Amino acid sequence: MTIDELVLLLKASQATGLTTLQELILRFSWEGKTYTNIADEVHYGEERVKKIAAHLWQVLSNFCKEPIHKSNFRQTLENHHLSEAHQQLIKEFNRAATAISLEFPSGPVSLNSRFYIPRPPIEELAYAEMAEPGSVICIKAPKKMGKSSLVLRLLAHANKQGFRTVILDFQQADKAVFASLDKFLRWFCANVSRELQLEPKLNDYWDEDMGSKISCSIYFQKYLLSALSSPLLLVLNEVDWVFEYQEIAGELLPLVRSWHEQAKRVEIWQKLRLVLVYSTEILVPIKLTQSPFNIGLTINLPPFTKEQVQDLAQRHGLDWTDKDADSLMAMVGGNPYLVRLALYQLVGKGGLKGDLGQLLQQAPTEAGIYNEYLKQYVLALQDEPELGDAFYEVINTTNYVKLEPRLAYKLQSIGLINLEGDRSTPACELYRLYFRQYLKKSEHFNNTHVERLRQENQQFLFLSSLDELTQLGNRRYFQIYLQIEWQNSARENTPVSLILCDIDYFKIYNKTYGRSAGDECLRQIANTICNCVKHSLSNSTFLSSRNMNHSTGSAFVSTQKGDFRDESNRVLVARYGGEEFAILAQIDVTAAMDIAEYIREQVKALGIKCEYPNIGGLPAAVLTVSLGVASVIPVIEIEPATLVNAAEEALNQAKRKGRDRVVV
Repeated sequence: MTIDELVLLLKASQATGLTTLQELILRFSWEGKTYTNIADEVHYGEERVKKIAAHLWQVLSNFCKEPIHKSNFRQTLENHHLSEAHQQLIKEFNRAATAISLEFPSGPVSLNSRFYIPRPPIEELAYAEMAEPGSVICIKAPKKMGKSSLVLRLLAHANKQGFRTVILDFQQADKAVFASLDKFLRWFCANVSRELQLEPKLNDYWDEDMGSKISCSIYFQKYLLSALSSPLLLVLNEVDWVFEYQEIAGELLPLVRSWHEQAKRVEIWQKLRLVLVYSTEILVPIKLTQSPFNIGLTINLPPFTKEQVQDLAQRHGLDWTDKDADSLMAMVGGNPYLVRLALYQLVGKGGLKGDLGQLLQQAPTEAGIYNEYLKQYVLALQDEPELGDAFYEVINTTNYVKLEPRLAYKLQSIGLINLEGDRSTPACELYRLYFRQYLKKSEHFNNTHVERLRQENQQFLFLSSLDELTQLGNRRYFQIYLQIEWQNSARENTPVSLILCDIDYFKIYNKTYGRSAGDECLRQIANTICNCVKHSLSNSTFLSSRNMNHSTGSAFVSTQKGDFRDESNRVLVARYGGEEFAILAQIDVTAAMDIAEYIREQVKALGIKCEYPNIGGLPAAVLTVSLGVASVIPVIEIEPATLVNAAEEALNQAKRKGRDRVVV
């Protein structure tokens, strides 16, 4: 048996297939490489590689009916011959894989994908409206209904017509951008300029006396639109995020409408074609005559029809009857994402057709294909108990419920309910069956189950939120972990502290010594921080300072790569940015200061040489770090961003005061 035959056989025979990392470990082991070499090749921690390899040896041992380990792996498998049954299995796998090029349903459906299902006459109407001077298109639908896929096609069509195109996603804007209308509109104009590859010239057109709205309009009219020889399609995505800031939304939306109205009398404004994409109704007090949502073309993306579900099934290579489509839609409705995920699973495991009946039976359970997706909703509803109570009412009522509009719109925007007038019903039977198991009216959630879900979800996020270089959590993971710990500490009335650590003048170090040296430096400092946290938290004297019983845990923060959090004492070490690290822990400010100072000393003790020609005033001839510390006892009403802001300010003070120091 060759390594290629072995890989194909495992892909075809294993229920979960074979991951890319597993395949690489098999191939490198076949070549005789050590675990250390493999870890360097695949850019993962050696301990993780060993753990995955051990699982593979066990699978192969069961397969060959004899012990398989790294040292005898190749010799044993080369002497095995494929049986006729195995050869047939591989043949069927290859045939199905060749016939169907599957795409996991994540993000917008690509332009060249065979799995995009048009919803006539929506696309044709949008293209026609886009051709009208000064037009506005409003696309509204809950999440996972295909808004991004439609926008992708509008942009492609506009490009074919010779339009310039810009898409702004308000979800990507920092929270600080929403501090004031002026700051927001300057951010808005600067980003449109950047996307058009024009130099931002805000100060040339901004006039404080005229106000930011007039300044923004002048900037578009006199600079941006004047610089273009063709129409501009401007897509404003995730407009819902602006709804959260009433002052800004109440000014921005009338401004957008005014641009559309100016196109009727000012020719240059006819170049601007707007597309607004959002998920929920606006609750900001605003006159109907000032809203951009009652002009132009409004598109409400509907669920798939049975015919469209059958069409999509056929594109996946399934010859479905009406009964098959009816069965799937009875569980998930016409939700494009839920339908696509079911079809992907039915044909995705080695290209072999699955059992629709079994899939639907397991769908509303933890064994079902939707479990990971639905757990995200469980955690979201846990964070907003009021929303959880409202949804509980909906799924436990036979007909419909009349909810408070604010809650109804929010549940609709995330796709959990259908809203007709003021009548709320579950978006699909899957949601009713699944969430009935996990929601309670009086207690919001079963605490034991939610805790297990939290732990499972953190383990799931661990793999997708890993910083490959340092093997620590990345910033995305940090943000999720912070939200969870903030809620926990608020309930328990315990302090939570954040330490932000920045390597002093690291960009100069990177430029002077090269990226390879910089990467090694980051790894060393990451390990040092983990060791410092572990040492500090396992010290009995230190523990007494935070009034903890030493027997509460001994694992703490491991120095092994890939293990960047400690569940026993709820401590997280993460890579916060390029050369910044974050330590989040349930400790008081004194304990946090002690840890921060210890980190500063130990990093300096590494003696990482840094000599920068012609640069004076450095804190030392070796690399040092500056640290900012913040601590608070959280309350539910306050956002965890306050803790981050305080730590960032402390870090900035440490830098201003000369670096190589700790500031609280």
